[in-house]
Amino acid sequence: MSSPEILSLTGAAIEPLIAELARLRIAVFRAWPYLYQGDERYEREYLRAFACAPNAALVVARDGRTIVGAATASPMTGQDAEVRSPFAQRNIPIDDLFYFGESVLLSEYRGRGVGHVFFDAREAHARACGAGRTTFCAVVRPSDHPLRPADYRPLDGFWRKRGYAPVKGLTTSFEWKDIDRAESDPHPMQFWMRGLR
Repeated sequence: MSSPEILSLTGAAIEPLIAELARLRIAVFRAWPYLYQGDERYEREYLRAFACAPNAALVVARDGRTIVGAATASPMTGQDAEVRSPFAQRNIPIDDLFYFGESVLLSEYRGRGVGHVFFDAREAHARACGAGRTTFCAVVRPSDHPLRPADYRPLDGFWRKRGYAPVKGLTTSFEWKDIDRAESDPHPMQFWMRGLR
């Protein structure tokens, strides 16, 4: 299997990819630890709003004409309240902070360095926009969750090698419908952060 081609896109270049990106996000986030049932209409609206945000960037991994992975980045100042408010509550300034919304990659392409390329490209874009820090958040699941795979390896070690660390008490909550649930539930999300300078 060949290594995917990596492209960094901004603005109007993102719009034609929205439907394919929505399906990719649903496919990847269906697995542990997100267990997301998926809602293509919501995904398209989310991605369209993201694409319109000033200084937003999308990094895409492509195998031929097929998108096999994607990662997003945009200034924290343009995020929804559920993302910004934990920082405001702790008096953490966000003017120089970039938010990495997601990093999704089909399982068969993992372990080939694409995740590092995603972070490199997003951090480079954040620096080019004047950011001094970057952050993302990850779902927190109990270790005894019945759907947790026995062979699951968390990404904490990978993130720490990239210079990120969880910020104690800096959390938020996102709602979605798990694959084994009839209704949406809130899910705790832990923020990780690093400085770029």
